[in-house]
This record gives sequence, C-alpha cells and structure tokens, in this order.
Amino acid sequence: MKPGKHARSAALPLALTLGLVAAVGLAAPATAHVTVNPREATKGAFVKLAFRVPNEESNASTTKLEVAFPDDAVVPSVTIRPTPGWRFTIERRALTTPVTDDDGNQITEAVARITWDGGVIAPEEFQEFEVSLGPLPDTDRMVFKALQTYSNGDVVRWIDLPTPGGKDPDHPAPVLTLTAAQPDATTTSSTGAPAAAAAPAASAGDGGTGLESWAGPALAGGGIVLALLLLARRRRPAAT
Repeated sequence: MKPGKHARSAALPLALTLGLVAAVGLAAPATAHVTVNPREATKGAFVKLAFRVPNEESNASTTKLEVAFPDDAVVPSVTIRPTPGWRFTIERRALTTPVTDDDGNQITEAVARITWDGGVIAPEEFQEFEVSLGPLPDTDRMVFKALQTYSNGDVVRWIDLPTPGGKDPDHPAPVLTLTAAQPDATTTSSTGAPAAAAAPAASAGDGGTGLESWAGPALAGGGIVLALLLLARRRRPAAT
C-alpha cells in the first residue's frame, strides 16, 4: 500500500458525511413561531402584512390569536382581509396628544390590538392573518406582541425580544423593521446629473436577505462536490 492511500480512503467517507450534513442542516426549518411577513417595510407607507401562526401542539388546536400594537408607534388605519372561519375584532386607543398626518388631519386614536377567534388551526397546520395598515410611523421597528391560545387552555406568549449579542429567546415577538424611503431613481444630484438607481431590494416574502436565498444551497453543494472530487482521485490509476 502506497503511503497516504489509507488517509485518502478515510477522508472520502468523512467528506461525504460533511457534505450531506451541510445539505440537510441548511435545509432544516427553524423552530416554528408566530412571525410577521414581510419583516421589513418603509416608514410612512401603507403595507400589507401577514401574521403567520403555526400550530405547535400535537394534541390541541389554535383557537385564538391576539396581536398587540406597540404603544410608541402610532398606526391610525387598519383593514383586515377576511379569513374563512375566523372573525376579528379591532381595538383602538385614544392618543393623549393628537398627531397631524401629512394632509394636515388630526389623528386622535390609533390601533391598539387585533383579535382573531372562532376558527381552528389543527396540529401540523398554520394560518396567515392578513392586514393592511398605515401610514407606518417614523421609528426603526415595530414590536407586535402576540398571544396564541389553544383548545386545551394553553396560552403561548410571543412577547420576548432578542438580547443583543445573546441567543434568541424561546418565544420571540414578531418584529417589523422600518427603513427610510429610498430616493426616486430619476432624482438628479446637485450637479444636475441623474442619481444612480437604488439597488433592487431583496425579496421580503419571509424576511430573508437576497444572499441567504443562494448561499445555503451553494455551501451545501460545495461539500458534495468536494466528496466527488476525492472519489475521482481515489479511482485514478496510480502512476508507474
């Protein structure tokens, strides 16, 4: 046996294992929890949001969802897309200090809470509750604390915020990140030349970045390619 042949033979199954682990690990879903989608929107805009609610219990159904709007973020208007089998209730709160919108109108109350009940989300199912709301406030984020009630009486409180630099909490609250409006692509600079067009935004369907959509498969594929190269090298006839 030539020196190094045993080492290459041992490396082959290891490389195959690492490649498969990478592929499976990157494809595995994160722990299910209540989220708001998309997870990023523009300040001052009207936006359609969906609160996605998975059922995490094997012997009980979700029968109620309560979504509380943050007290420090004024949202004057909301409409609800009907969800078959479910009814909704909108609660509003009076503002201590009225605010003026862009049209000069006085806003004296804001959305405080939306509750959906009367329906059922069975085990291994999820439901999305869609709303249209706005204009979004001039703040960096909105934290929607949510309560999920099950048919057996359990109530899961999705109200925790991640700790900077720490691990994610067990029951994270849905968070909507708000960004400033981008200048129009046709806006001219101070020199009179047209301003550069803004880079296309990443898909907001599930709050991910554009990089994440291909980085995972690329890394997983890299592990498999490495294993195939090692296999081909092993089968190459030895030089005389």
